[in-house]
Amino acid sequence: MMKKESLITRALRAIGVGGHGAKASGYGSYGASSLRKFAAGWHPAGRSADEDIAYNLNTLRARSRDLFMGSPLATGALKTLRTNIVGTGLKANIQCDREMLGLTQEEADAWNKHTAAEWRLWACSSSADAARTCTFAQMQALVLLSCLLSGDCFVALPYLNRPGTPYRLAMNLIEGDRVCNPMGQGWDFNSNTLEGVEVDDYGAPVAYWIARYNPRAAMQYVKGQPQHWERIPAFGPSGRRQVLHILSDLERPAQRRGTPFLAPVIESLKQLEKYTDSELVAAVVAGYFSVFIKSNTPEDGMPSFGAPLGDEASATPDPQDIALSPGMIASLEPGEDISVANPGRPNSNFEGFVSAICRQIGSALELPYELVIKQFSSSYSASRGALLEAWKMFRMRRQWLQDSFCQPVYEAWLAEAVTSGRVEAPGFFEDPLIARAWSGVLWSGDAQGQLDPQKEAAAAQLRVAAGFSTREREARELTNMDFGQICEQQGREIRMMQASGLETGTATQAPQTPPEGYASDKDDDSDDKDNGEPDSNEQ
Repeated sequence: MMKKESLITRALRAIGVGGHGAKASGYGSYGASSLRKFAAGWHPAGRSADEDIAYNLNTLRARSRDLFMGSPLATGALKTLRTNIVGTGLKANIQCDREMLGLTQEEADAWNKHTAAEWRLWACSSSADAARTCTFAQMQALVLLSCLLSGDCFVALPYLNRPGTPYRLAMNLIEGDRVCNPMGQGWDFNSNTLEGVEVDDYGAPVAYWIARYNPRAAMQYVKGQPQHWERIPAFGPSGRRQVLHILSDLERPAQRRGTPFLAPVIESLKQLEKYTDSELVAAVVAGYFSVFIKSNTPEDGMPSFGAPLGDEASATPDPQDIALSPGMIASLEPGEDISVANPGRPNSNFEGFVSAICRQIGSALELPYELVIKQFSSSYSASRGALLEAWKMFRMRRQWLQDSFCQPVYEAWLAEAVTSGRVEAPGFFEDPLIARAWSGVLWSGDAQGQLDPQKEAAAAQLRVAAGFSTREREARELTNMDFGQICEQQGREIRMMQASGLETGTATQAPQTPPEGYASDKDDDSDDKDNGEPDSNEQ
């Protein structure tokens, strides 16, 4: 006997809300639907950041590095980031907060100049690297590339006594693979240590477990030293940071390890690599198209294989070694024939298909299509728009590198410089606010590329004249030079020319109106190809 439904249940069923006849609402009718065809077999599990990222990290690292070593598109994307973010290195323009420290402008300038000289003594030497391989600028490029490939990297800051340098601080770059749980300690999501990162109850790093060698390396023993894990506290007794953990991307709260830069496009890159290889092989085979001659009088009952066209000598190879070669002419036995097939290579659709996939990959990597393929075939305005969009990402990652690597290393160096007495900074260890005032640095990198230097310079002049910018900022944006150094150098050059009796010219007032030909949208956009047709230089 069926159980009677309550009045409320029947009412809900009547409007399609309750019971087995319930209708989905909101996202349940669309993106969260399990009944629509697009959702068939699509049932991802919503797990924690550690389970989604750290559990798959080893595979993501291995595939990312393999693509970097074998896929031209992946290699180009990562090297494009390295070149535009770091380039020749981010330079420290030391600028202490003189108002907070109560210094005059002359005193602040003298301190900045002396500290900059001491910084270059350490940073421009390979002694800054524990391995004595890289300078500080070269280490920046290596840190960035390591983070992009592996998702993160670690920089230990030990003190080493070495002759020939007054500073003991050194940077020891540690690849992400070496930071992992000691052997025998499996995955335990209830533990405070996961993938070698030990945290407190708030998720702040407490210590790092670092293996002597890469646990997956073929050579686990060097000079008789077995594998060993060392627990290094994140902070020393004085609060000094001993290990820097530099993550490529933070995607979710409570995330302990970073994800490789290529992780979202690994499948697309690999499939595109396979497709490109297949088309290349097909084109090569098509280039080997040969001529076969049917004869009623074969020699010795075997096909006669002549030399490729253009060769002076011919040979009859062993049948086991017979292979196609360019321009080969071969004879067939009686009764044998050949069907001539059109190889259809090169594929006329190849470029269009690859371009479409490259645009999707570039979108995921925040790289415009023009930068992905290194080809600027559009108008000036379109190409400049692509560069400006890319530089939003470059500046963001440059700031990330400054905050997570450059500035912490500089502060650690300055602390040693003050302790050793080579740099005077009263109150540095007495008040964190005073220490911060002494540690002021403006980091600057290579200037953005210019498609039309004349127009870029004219725009900079207009911004300064209108009060929207300063000469100091524009000098760094256009040339990555300090405006004060430019003035000093120009003054010396003018005095030298005057002493030699040469005519001198000085900087003129910024024009109030754009120069002829500047920002002419009708001229720049007249050759835009909005209809999808290729430019004449591409045909």
